[in-house]
Amino acid sequence: MEFLHLDIIDIALLIFVILCGTFVGMFAGSLPGIGAMVAIVILLPLTYNMEPLFAILLLLATYQAAEYGGSISSITLGIPGTPAATATLMDGTPLARSNSPGKALAYSLTASTMGGVFGAVILTTLAAPMASFALQLSAPEFALIGLLGLAGVGALSSQDITKSLISVVLGLMAATIGMDDFTGALRFTEGFNGLIDGLNIIAVITGVFAISEILTMINKNLNKKRNVDREGKKVRLSLPEMTKTAKPMGIGSITGTIMGIIPGIGPGASSWFAYAIAKKSSKHKEQFGKGSPEGIAAPEAANNASVGGALLPLLTLGIPGSAATAVILGAFVIHGIQPGPEVITNEPALTYGIFVGFFLTTVAMFITGKILTPWFARVLTIPASILVPVILMLSIIGVYTAQSSYFDVWVALILGLCAFFLIKLRFSIPSFVLAFILGPIIESNVRRSLIMSDGSYLIFVTRPYSLVILLMITALILITIITKLNRNKQETTSNSSGISS
Repeated sequence: MEFLHLDIIDIALLIFVILCGTFVGMFAGSLPGIGAMVAIVILLPLTYNMEPLFAILLLLATYQAAEYGGSISSITLGIPGTPAATATLMDGTPLARSNSPGKALAYSLTASTMGGVFGAVILTTLAAPMASFALQLSAPEFALIGLLGLAGVGALSSQDITKSLISVVLGLMAATIGMDDFTGALRFTEGFNGLIDGLNIIAVITGVFAISEILTMINKNLNKKRNVDREGKKVRLSLPEMTKTAKPMGIGSITGTIMGIIPGIGPGASSWFAYAIAKKSSKHKEQFGKGSPEGIAAPEAANNASVGGALLPLLTLGIPGSAATAVILGAFVIHGIQPGPEVITNEPALTYGIFVGFFLTTVAMFITGKILTPWFARVLTIPASILVPVILMLSIIGVYTAQSSYFDVWVALILGLCAFFLIKLRFSIPSFVLAFILGPIIESNVRRSLIMSDGSYLIFVTRPYSLVILLMITALILITIITKLNRNKQETTSNSSGISS
């Protein structure tokens, strides 16, 4: 790193800073309700007296590791540590409970590393052109991208598409609660001050996944203990296993990077997009939701690839691609640096240092994950009678910590109870969560589009990129309908054959 003007001591100190950020991020990400944002905000004051490069890489290492850390509790406990880890839960938890927690965590760690490396490569080589492309997108494209995610709900849904669509509607309804960003009017708050800012996403995710999981565990044998052999705890993959998940890792990496570039989408929606695309393109669709390695690899690669993607508009346009990068933007400003088109010219050492350092954060995440993750694989050997109160305590603490609100705790408990019955009735909880995440994105950008066009919906078909996304939505809906019709036809044929025989 001679071009960065760093001596051996500085390089050693930089690596130490990256490792510290990695540990904090992984720990925070694995604790439900904490996540990347809280960890970065906590560390931000420590960066005031640091050199700019050290400060930025400390926060980036925390961000990168937290995205992987969220999958740890998602896989071992069935509780997403971060909103982006909810898609991982779909297959990570079933695989972990089939005597392979170490294998599930290994898929997550490997995919996260691959996604992080891909994001770093894109950040380094395609920063300017990709950021320029994102600059051409506006409210109509953002709104349609959100609708594309909802159209892909057929790939995420349960077998009953009707119940999945009902789940989507419920998610969209939940997303409208709170103050209208355009008019300031209160919507469906029913006089509760805690609902003015809408339902807190941590409370929602903890409720529908963690609390419902606790109720499910209580409904079963609490004294049952899972036996996980030594091989099941090993966090490693064979070459054939890595090859098997290369395609979904690639899908997740590309999807996460592209979604990360677009401001406001974030790793949460990116992971669901990647999961949907991976399932649609898989030869083993029937295994998704039952412990498919592909269902772990795609969203985990997307989570970490979106970190590099979110840095592209931050560095080249001065526009943060996610909430976490908005805090990192604050670190730039604190040190008197304004990210934007001229930052590469004005601050070449810092910019190229971030490029190199971002690769190091990914390597640090992999090494730290290899060392620490095997201990998390042991969680599943603990009897449910011990896990239930621990999970409940962590869930309540996580929800309360997010906004220091007792109201959010009650929201999580009530939603968890509702989700428990919805799961029993075979409604799609992932569809509900995806709609809840995408709802505000769709609503705000549709309204901005109509303001831009003086109320004309033609704006969605007269813009080239909007038209392309509309065609993609139409194709996805048609594919889902055709797939459903073929499935019904096959079921009818098999039933007829059974009656004849």
